[in-house]
Amino acid sequence: MSSTSWVRGVAGSLINNSGTEEVEAYFPTRPECRADVPKTRFKPRVGKTLSARRWNAAFSRDGRLDIAGVLRRIQRGGIHPSIKGVVWEFLLGCFDSNSTFDERNELRQQRREQYAAWKGECQKMVPVIGSGKLILSPIVTDDGQAIQDSSINSDSQLCEGAMSKNDVVADKKVIQWKLVLHQIGLDVVRTDRALVFYENEANQAKLWDVLAVYAWVDNEIGYVQGMSDICSPMVNLLENEADAFWCFEHAMRRVRENFRCSTSSIGVQSQLSTLAQIINVVDPKLHRHLEELDGGEYLFAFRMLMVLFRREFSYVDALYLWEVMWAMEYNPNIFMLYESSSLGAATHKDGATTVNDKLLKQYGKFERQYVKTGHMDQKSALAVFLVASVLETKNKQLLKEAKGLDDVVKILGDMTGNLDAKKALNEALKIHKKYI
Repeated sequence: MSSTSWVRGVAGSLINNSGTEEVEAYFPTRPECRADVPKTRFKPRVGKTLSARRWNAAFSRDGRLDIAGVLRRIQRGGIHPSIKGVVWEFLLGCFDSNSTFDERNELRQQRREQYAAWKGECQKMVPVIGSGKLILSPIVTDDGQAIQDSSINSDSQLCEGAMSKNDVVADKKVIQWKLVLHQIGLDVVRTDRALVFYENEANQAKLWDVLAVYAWVDNEIGYVQGMSDICSPMVNLLENEADAFWCFEHAMRRVRENFRCSTSSIGVQSQLSTLAQIINVVDPKLHRHLEELDGGEYLFAFRMLMVLFRREFSYVDALYLWEVMWAMEYNPNIFMLYESSSLGAATHKDGATTVNDKLLKQYGKFERQYVKTGHMDQKSALAVFLVASVLETKNKQLLKEAKGLDDVVKILGDMTGNLDAKKALNEALKIHKKYI
């Protein structure tokens, strides 16, 4: 039985039990990895964490969601593990909070059919997709020539089906896509390998399939290392593969520019520039020190922004951090904004400046500040202020011990898995308030 199926069997239970033990029951760690896994600080708390009971009570009889009440609860204490996946679908704009049960069921079915069609296109080109196996070695050369004897992690029939002997691909899009399939496979087998969930090869293949289909559909970005870190929790939390794909696709709308890299620029360049401005305003002494160390471009913060702190926090704490960030940045127009744009193209921000009090409550408290103050020119993601809060917690050590960029990287690297998500968020909000 998959861990997701098991979770569904205990979904209504235990919020009063020992928090750490309860979370471990939902995201079990392989015994041999426990000594190396960072300590989890998140614990479901009665009256603060969004529980299954409170979540179900937030819907009207026909299925409309009281998003304002849900956001307040998430911002106070995160989401109980039993309902994380379904709540994320709303936070990420997969569904409109004002839609009915019937409308959402219809939309979900349409999306599942669309995913099946895209996956079918991919299977015709590479039959390993959807087989429960994955590819770990290149299957084509840069010019589209088939590579024989690839170490594809599947049976020989599927290997032969992946590329016929005289198969030469002329379409650049197809070549580009086939070139990344093995890289996706290599990343997948390294992603969250401490979780019992990914001991199951079928679950690894599910993650590979979702990423492979996404790379085909969003060919402008394709696949970039780090995407597996964003996608893995969706595959873990949502049992249906198509639902996991759409949850990931909507998450990527928020961060896909992070993965747009060229020889002259990196995707998070603008965020790093904003980070430099923020530190210069709130802690000019630290900013000057980093500039003297030739770190004024803040490239040492690249990874934190790229994969949204997946390496700086434990697995569970990273999920808590994400959902609180998404709740704080929630915009009630997000669903309509996404539906009116092409796949992967929209950002989650809009230009709303005047809203009534009732609508204002439907914004997350970070987003609400921008709407209330009208500081649209200083608009930037909460993630940037989170990095600023991390730097501030290490202010004294950085000023005292960092004699070069290697020292900065080491000091920040020593924090990996040991940060407190709640404290970091609170500090980020203080810095944001000071900055605007």
